Amino acid sequence: MATSGLQHVAAMYAGVVAPPLIVGAAVGLTPTELTFLTGACLFTAGLATFLQTLGIWKIGARLPFVNGVTFAGVAPMIAVVNSTDDKSDALPVIFGAVIVAGVLGFFAAPFFSKAVRFFPPVVTGTVITLIGISLMPVAFGWAQGPNPAADDYGSTTNLGLAGATLVVVLLLRRFTRGFVKQIAVLLGLVVGTLFAIPFGATDFGPVADAAVVGFPTPFHFGAPQFQLAAILSMCVVMVVSMTESTADMLALGEIVERPADEKAIAAGLRADTLGSALSPLFNGFMCSAFAQNIGLVAMTRIRSRYVVATGGGFLVLMGLCPMAASLIAVVPRPVLGGAGVVLFGSVAASGIQTLVKAGLEKDNNVLIVAVSLAVGIIPITAPEFYHAFPETAKIILDSGISTGCVAAVALNLVFNHLGGGRAADDEVTSPMDPQPASVH
Repeated sequence: MATSGLQHVAAMYAGVVAPPLIVGAAVGLTPTELTFLTGACLFTAGLATFLQTLGIWKIGARLPFVNGVTFAGVAPMIAVVNSTDDKSDALPVIFGAVIVAGVLGFFAAPFFSKAVRFFPPVVTGTVITLIGISLMPVAFGWAQGPNPAADDYGSTTNLGLAGATLVVVLLLRRFTRGFVKQIAVLLGLVVGTLFAIPFGATDFGPVADAAVVGFPTPFHFGAPQFQLAAILSMCVVMVVSMTESTADMLALGEIVERPADEKAIAAGLRADTLGSALSPLFNGFMCSAFAQNIGLVAMTRIRSRYVVATGGGFLVLMGLCPMAASLIAVVPRPVLGGAGVVLFGSVAASGIQTLVKAGLEKDNNVLIVAVSLAVGIIPITAPEFYHAFPETAKIILDSGISTGCVAAVALNLVFNHLGGGRAADDEVTSPMDPQPASVH
């Protein structure tokens, strides 16, 4: 049980620590503060996993689910940081927005489980794809170095370390099996860090300064602040997160041969949202199910929820040991960038896999995906596109995930649910396909 639980932690560890690293770097946290934020996210991920696997009352799907910080919230949180004049207020604003979104999501869970038909694979696949695409610029920024103003930013050394890490991860994924293959990203970070030592790019100061035992002090970064624009943005993320969790529960239910019905989905969503609402108390972010662990369950055929709960216990222990959490702070930013290409690219690939099942032979669905992706990548390809809008509106508009999700849901309603639209079974005629030549 212990080794299987550790395997689940290894499979999702990089995914849990990436969001606090991204947001913490955007806020400008010191290495010590970054270590604290990372440990807090590990701790809250463990608590959320307990809620989901063990459950209390009508809370928890009681399936082998690992919960942790969701990628979907990263881009909106960075938008909040960028729109906050005093960066010390950014985290309290984010925490306040996550609390409100979590509470609202908790009460909306039973209704959302009934409305799941409005979030078919064409919507969820588009949103998951946008999550991966939106995070790729973060990986590219990491690969260049920690400080854009530094002389070595984008240097051949930094890019070389990122490339070497990427190659190590790919080689491990290609030529290893089982447990080693599952922790390829984690091993890539270790090897990349060792590569960086001769170049002076590794700082072991955070580990030396970290305590062996600690506790994530409630509201360490300040009392939560409540701003409407940030709350609206996090509520959109909560809808995205609940949609993804619902899809994950349906998939996992099939794998463990215990199909998730409406009751189980509602209970699972309550666990997600309650975990998210409580997470900011201990300086954590919004929590959601981790899809990569579903693949691990399918591969190992170990279906016990108690194994995953054991993994949650390891996450809590790591959160209570700042020295363990500080190890990730040792990893140079370019090394994280190399691993991030795989990590974030895998998220986008998961979305594409979902879209493959979405019925893209239907004309309506192609239009939904095409327009939603276009709307979602506007903040990436044209960062100043919404420059004339008010700052409060830009918090939402500058998140491609939020705008893409709204567009996908709205277009799905128009084309596939409301009357007056084209028939849902119209087959697409791709403009890229050559038309049959006329016979003269």
